[in-house]
This record gives sequence, structure tokens and C-alpha cells, in this order.
Amino acid sequence: MGIGGISVGSLLIILVIVLLLFGTKKLRNIGGDLGGAIKGFRSAMNDGDKDTDGKDEQDAEAARLESRAEDEPTEKKTKRKDRSSS
Repeated sequence: MGIGGISVGSLLIILVIVLLLFGTKKLRNIGGDLGGAIKGFRSAMNDGDKDTDGKDEQDAEAARLESRAEDEPTEKKTKRKDRSSS
């Protein structure tokens, strides 16, 4: 038994029939198109991950800056004494 209950002999017969129906040139074009589509999909997935990572880093940096701003003391307002009453 082969893959999924299909024997190796059956797979070879199916391969020969497909080659006769489509021809090697058309199968080569289909394979190239399929490979290009898979490559494009993988690169799009990687670009999406990079964009998401960049947004997470930007959000984390913004949160750090906000927490620093909250931790820093605000300008102390000095009370001015009214010196005109002498």
C-alpha cells in the first residue's frame, strides 16, 4: 500500500495518463505558475509578520514614552510672595 491506500503502480499509471493528457510543456508551465504563487504567498506572509512586528514595537515604544512622561515630575509652580506690601 502506498499513500492513502493507493499503490505505487496506480500512482505511476495516473502520472502517465496526466502526461498524455496535458503534455510536458503545459505541466511545466503549470508547475512554474504554482511555484510562483506559493513563493508570492510566502513573501506576503513574511511581509505581514514584519508589519505586525513593527506595529507592536511602535506601540511598546509609545507606551514607554507615556510612562516616562507620567513618572517625571511636572514643573513646580513657585509661589510668589507679594512684595508690594512693604
